[in-house]
Amino acid sequence: MKQKLPLILLVTYLIYFCLLGIKPYSRSVWFVENMAIVPIVLFLVLTYRQFRFSNISYVLMSFLIFMHTFGGHFTFERVPFALITDLFGFQRNHYDRIAHFTVGFYAFPVAEYIQRRKLSNSLVLTILFSVFSICTVALLYELFEWGYAVFADPSAGIAVLGSQGDIWDAQKDMLADTLGAVFAAILFFIVQKKKVNIVECGGQGG
Repeated sequence: MKQKLPLILLVTYLIYFCLLGIKPYSRSVWFVENMAIVPIVLFLVLTYRQFRFSNISYVLMSFLIFMHTFGGHFTFERVPFALITDLFGFQRNHYDRIAHFTVGFYAFPVAEYIQRRKLSNSLVLTILFSVFSICTVALLYELFEWGYAVFADPSAGIAVLGSQGDIWDAQKDMLADTLGAVFAAILFFIVQKKKVNIVECGGQGG
């Protein structure tokens, strides 16, 4: 089962993608939103034989993939999220904020890649680089959204931007990305410390 998890996630995504590709709210928005996700999936598939991430990494990466695909079908502003919005008394739909938080989860596979390729001998530097890399990606994506909103069809541009009238939307999105990265970095640290303890206990037992 553990060996098949990446394949199960991929097949589930392909079915999910096809279903949500049927009559989206806006075909142009659907295309742009998936343009950011499909390359990630293709990259993971094409590099699978060269580098296989841990199952934890694949699960963490799948959160953004599935949430973003779902948001692309409805546009993030129109995702059915009223239950949460009403429960906490929010003034806007925060589905996109949660999706941005899951962007940060990619700090875990980044750190995992650095460690397993032995690109750094310092756990602290590995973790810091993974967080900073997510911050950089978050910045670049906000610039992409800004450019698309300026030069694309106005209605599609606003839908992709997804600010919902919040003038600080870009900053809050980047904060959500960063907080997600910090969460993933802490999780990576815990997993690594657990592995070290297991090795040490095994050595003492031997």
